[in-house]
Amino acid sequence: MAKKKDDGTKMIAENRKARFSYAIDSVVEAGIVLTGSEVKSLRNGKTTIGESYAHAKDGELFWVNAYIPEYTQASRFNHEPKRTRKLLMRKHEIAKLAIAAQREGMTLIPLKLYFNPKGTAKLELGVAKGKKTHDKRETEKQRDWQRDKARLLRNRG
Repeated sequence: MAKKKDDGTKMIAENRKARFSYAIDSVVEAGIVLTGSEVKSLRNGKTTIGESYAHAKDGELFWVNAYIPEYTQASRFNHEPKRTRKLLMRKHEIAKLAIAAQREGMTLIPLKLYFNPKGTAKLELGVAKGKKTHDKRETEKQRDWQRDKARLLRNRG
């Protein structure tokens, strides 16, 4: 099931590996065009967004390779699990994201998928640049040091 947070949002899926593998430049929120069986399947919370990405084409934004499993009770009206879904944003925001994504090494990575307090499915996109291996090692080193520092301070009293 999807986890409910205290601010009224209901988290469906989170791409935790994205912040490790990419340097996030900016974050935007987008709506998603979904069918009825997809929404019901999202409420079950078995969605995977780790391998997905977004791209702009002809002034529109599309979400590619996201896995939303079929809803078993939908029978013949079911959806295709890995279909390309359209994202909803204002035209000037899409143009800004398209320009940002065309820059060298930049890509649009989904960070979170959630239901807002109104019950609408939203996708949080990050404009990101892929990290090199040495940058990933540095991030891991910093995380380990923060964990060790907290443990030392906790043991000290």
